[in-house]
Amino acid sequence: MLATALWLVSGSAVGAALAAQQGVTAPAQVVGELQAALAKATQRFEARDVAGVLASISDQYRTGPFTKAGIREQLIAIYSIYDAVRARVRIDEVQMVDGHAWVYSTGEVSGRLPLVGWVVFLSWQHELEVARREAGGWRLFGYQQ
Repeated sequence: MLATALWLVSGSAVGAALAAQQGVTAPAQVVGELQAALAKATQRFEARDVAGVLASISDQYRTGPFTKAGIREQLIAIYSIYDAVRARVRIDEVQMVDGHAWVYSTGEVSGRLPLVGWVVFLSWQHELEVARREAGGWRLFGYQQ
């Protein structure tokens, strides 16, 4: 799920390769928990709360070259460029694979630039992100290659 950096870091080539693995449709309760986690992370992102966003990401997060530390740097850069940000993310489907939630989402992230206004700087369709249940709830875990 950043989609925001919350559930925003996704890699379509990696996602396509991983999509070949078998999963089962997640129960409605799990989907609801993930939607609540996404809503909280989105709220923290739009509040420009780096620590709040990072709380939704596992310390063991890794997707390709991206780690939690790298996401922190990206958030700081985004907040230095845009005077306001917003994210619109929809969970398309959730598959459970080996105890992890494979979350497919669609969304876009916008930032407001002085004198220019709102611009979309990130958008995706049906991209994969992996989450796992940790102490305190669901957190992004990444593809772990």
